[in-house]
Amino acid sequence: MVVLLLCQQPLIGEQPKEGLKVFPAEAGWECFLHKGVAVPQETLETVRGCGAALFGAVSSPSHKVEGYRSAVVTLRQELDLYTNLRPVRSLPRISPDKQVDLLIVRENTEGLYIGRERLEGEAAIAERMISRRAALRTGRRALELARQTGRRTVTIVHKANILPLTDGLFRDCIYEAAAEMQLPTGEIELEEVLVDTAAYRIISQPERFSLIVTTNLYGDILSDEAAHWCGGLGLAASLNWGERIAVAEPVHGSAPDICGLGIANPIASILSGALLARHAWGLVVEAEQIEQAVHEALASTSEAAHLPVEERSLRRGVRTEAVTRAVLEQLR
Repeated sequence: MVVLLLCQQPLIGEQPKEGLKVFPAEAGWECFLHKGVAVPQETLETVRGCGAALFGAVSSPSHKVEGYRSAVVTLRQELDLYTNLRPVRSLPRISPDKQVDLLIVRENTEGLYIGRERLEGEAAIAERMISRRAALRTGRRALELARQTGRRTVTIVHKANILPLTDGLFRDCIYEAAAEMQLPTGEIELEEVLVDTAAYRIISQPERFSLIVTTNLYGDILSDEAAHWCGGLGLAASLNWGERIAVAEPVHGSAPDICGLGIANPIASILSGALLARHAWGLVVEAEQIEQAVHEALASTSEAAHLPVEERSLRRGVRTEAVTRAVLEQLR
């Protein structure tokens, strides 16, 4: 069981009235091996019925396997989870910089991830699609998030100097979304940065960015790069977000080599749960409490929480259970 579906009240933006119930469901490579599909129809229906899910870490083959399609990409496209949200926030004792507070918002269903690849003789060709509809709704959500979180600058990341049709359309749609919203003068400033420059600045001047909005592949790469500032992918949370449905996902992927050892880093999953609380159910206070508990646990001097954290596994004898317990103690 690799996906935990969390639900009692399945309406996005409404608080659960009777507490949460947890429904396990299958997805991923192991599921494909014994069912012939990475995401069974019953899993899709359960997620739709719940309205909110926490996606576990699953493996995917690095080579083409006939009939296999990435589980999380399938969920994004089948459930129309059109926005991906990746917060990057400095954490105590772990992050190399204390001033980073960045949101990366990316279009989540198109670009090169539409899966249209083919061979023509000795050439391999991949198609990339950017639609006005997808770019506009991503722009609207990015601007809404900027408004809600008090961010004054939204950076559009593209490569329109080389890809004037696709990236040019995406860029223009963000400006169109801003015009539609009739933002008061000075409330939010839009700027443009080419993707290669953005990659450099994320490493050299991460505090310069507040909210980045970009296309699918650029956002995937840049958000993994930016995770350096929150301590690595082992601490990186994300949310795949549609209309009245959301799937949270720890970014780090699977680590079969440490399976069963009790040293997997739980923080990305905990912070992903906070994203569900905030954006799926509107539990803003509760989400802030979870995030603050993580910060306080990491800042504490307890053996369980103060030691440095690596990408996907804990070190120096720190256990998954101990870190989880330290966060729970702070919540209490």
